[in-house]
Amino acid sequence: MVEGCKNLVRLMDIGLEKLKNIIVEMGEYSAKTVFLAIDSYLNDQDLMEQLYISAQEIRKMQEEINELAVEMIARYQPVASDLRFLKSCIEIGYGFSRFGRYAFDIAQVLRIFGKLTSCNKESVDNAGKHVKDMIKTSIEAFIEKNIEKAKKVKEMDTYIDKIYLNSLKKAAQMKENQIKCIVSEVLILRYLERIADHATYIADSTIYIVTGEKIPKYTL
Repeated sequence: MVEGCKNLVRLMDIGLEKLKNIIVEMGEYSAKTVFLAIDSYLNDQDLMEQLYISAQEIRKMQEEINELAVEMIARYQPVASDLRFLKSCIEIGYGFSRFGRYAFDIAQVLRIFGKLTSCNKESVDNAGKHVKDMIKTSIEAFIEKNIEKAKKVKEMDTYIDKIYLNSLKKAAQMKENQIKCIVSEVLILRYLERIADHATYIADSTIYIVTGEKIPKYTL
């Protein structure tokens, strides 16, 4: 009986490690996808097809994570910290899948509006750099189970919200010849704001894994 319990624990540990590795791989891939989308907008590069493929690959990783997590819950009936980890991996996988979707949405903006070389992209550039840092930090927080880094991501989210709201105010005062630039900017900043939100949710999941504290989400 004792030997059987040891084997069960060993199989659980193997499954948890496999799940963590997939999450880390998915995080790194989705981060690169978002970074490419931001840079493609700033550099007027139409990469919609490439980013669509990347988004689909990220989605497949999410499905793999969900299937593995559900299988482990059903087979091993984990309790306490292991169950929190499995549930959080499902949520984190969803967050990364949204990264891929919003990266594709960013690419669509450039396809719709065409070259935006004459537009001032300073706000998007600043927000993009900040979002990149948030994504990197949220992934590091998960890998290291680092609560301080997770809390840092939550603090950084406020900056993105501010840039987005300022852009909306600017849009309300735009002149006719600025429509193309400001509408594209607002759309991109909206997607970056949502990416930042999901990076925050990933940080929340890390805090939940470590402490058991479930932080409510107020946006979808």
